[in-house]
Amino acid sequence: MSTDKILDTVLRDRRASRREFMTHAAAAGLSVGMATSLWATRAGAADPKHGGQLIQAVAGGATTDTLDGATLIDTHAINTSWQVRNCMSEVTAEGDVVPELVESWEPSDDASQWVFKVRQGVEFHNGKTLDAEDIAFSINHHRGPDANTGAAGAVAGIETIKVDDKNTLVFNLIGGNADFPFLMSDYHLTVVPNGTDAAGFESGIGTGPFVLTEWDPGVRSAGKRNPNYFKEGRPYFDDVITLNVADAGARQNAILSGEVDAIEKPDSKTMGRLANAPGIRVIEVGGNKHYVFPMATNQAPYDINDLRLALKYGVDRDAMLRSVLSGHGYLGNDHPIGKGQRYFDKDLPQRHYDADKAKFHLKKAGYDSITLKLTAANIFPGGVDAAVLYKEHAAPIGIDIEVERVPTDGYWANVWMQKPWIVGWWSGRATEDWMFSTAYAAGADWNESYWVNDRFNVLLNAARAELNQQKRAQMYAEMQQICSDEGGTVIPLFANVTCAVTDAIGTPEKVASNWDMDGDKNTERWWRR
Repeated sequence: MSTDKILDTVLRDRRASRREFMTHAAAAGLSVGMATSLWATRAGAADPKHGGQLIQAVAGGATTDTLDGATLIDTHAINTSWQVRNCMSEVTAEGDVVPELVESWEPSDDASQWVFKVRQGVEFHNGKTLDAEDIAFSINHHRGPDANTGAAGAVAGIETIKVDDKNTLVFNLIGGNADFPFLMSDYHLTVVPNGTDAAGFESGIGTGPFVLTEWDPGVRSAGKRNPNYFKEGRPYFDDVITLNVADAGARQNAILSGEVDAIEKPDSKTMGRLANAPGIRVIEVGGNKHYVFPMATNQAPYDINDLRLALKYGVDRDAMLRSVLSGHGYLGNDHPIGKGQRYFDKDLPQRHYDADKAKFHLKKAGYDSITLKLTAANIFPGGVDAAVLYKEHAAPIGIDIEVERVPTDGYWANVWMQKPWIVGWWSGRATEDWMFSTAYAAGADWNESYWVNDRFNVLLNAARAELNQQKRAQMYAEMQQICSDEGGTVIPLFANVTCAVTDAIGTPEKVASNWDMDGDKNTERWWRR
């Protein structure tokens, strides 16, 4: 019997502990590193079981959060929202889009019209049967001139929504969009009963795997298993408790002490020690998460592209990758498209630290030296450290960065898109169009750098409707270059998506990387072993 089969047998038949698994691995001649890797990928992959509780600590939330899909912005609210609600479609762990609250979709030849069939037999937590009117209401909640929503980019291309009958929806788009079903998986676009008001959003009524029992924004939420969930066999846990714990060290201590079963975003600097702790395994997958330093390009001096280029050449990405992420990621190139995406331009030259080029562009911008304020918080592990490191890199160039450290609570409400230069992060999006439309299109609600580039926007609209894959790839390559060379955001790093779980928690062999915590669908995909 092969080594792999021996170890698989240990896991499957004996429900081995981590200690037992490592002992058998050593006996089979595997190194500690290889055995640890095998344990991390296979330990949770036994058959799912029902029952038990999941207590998890996530890393982003504020007391100002709501469960209105339009306002969702950070992990505590997003993860809680997906515990109680669903979208029209869902992105799988493999990165494909599949129906969720609809059974099927059919595009017109030019992808400007999409017909969706509503899934039959789905019930809201209050007993109401899902129909097309509920979905139309939920999507229209994000449309119109008064809609203040993070889904503005996702719904901007919708011209009309027509309810043909209670089971059929017809979306007519302003132009063709080959990625439209992907957009309908946006975490903002959760479906609620027709006519839901503000109180209804906060009640958590939805079709999701759990029924909300507690919601303390930015602090704690809880839910119990939905016995009428439409996905057969799911969820596996009887109940879930989700805690918002901003500090990475506190999250790590919580899982080491057994207070919680799972944490997101373990500190990359101590991840190795965490992975070697008895009873803990770290799950790490490459993805589209990226760390950003957006500048308000509608304000001086960030309205000068040469100043922006000076800042892009003035950050040592390699040093930041080593120091902030301890190597758990890869270099960013000042555009938001990750290596795993379909149209990532691998031929675009990688930008590196270059003091001479930075000084050249600073001089061309009209400055021999300049002082800039960078507002930072630990909204990702090492957020403040990254800002301080940036300050050190820029100093020899003549750029004095004053790091303004602020609390994480309220950061997205009071700092993001309010201060002229900040530390931020994005989980990325499943498609290039989705990411660009959300944060880089002119006028997009979440265009955090207030950047406008006419050529970029022409290409954005053209690529969205283009069905020829080769032409599409060429357009997205040019857009990545424009964004890198002229955009208002420094993007030095892409971070691997990481979480840690105890041996008591089972996980699928393939874990999603589109969001943290298994695509933020962990509460319905994981189980207690």
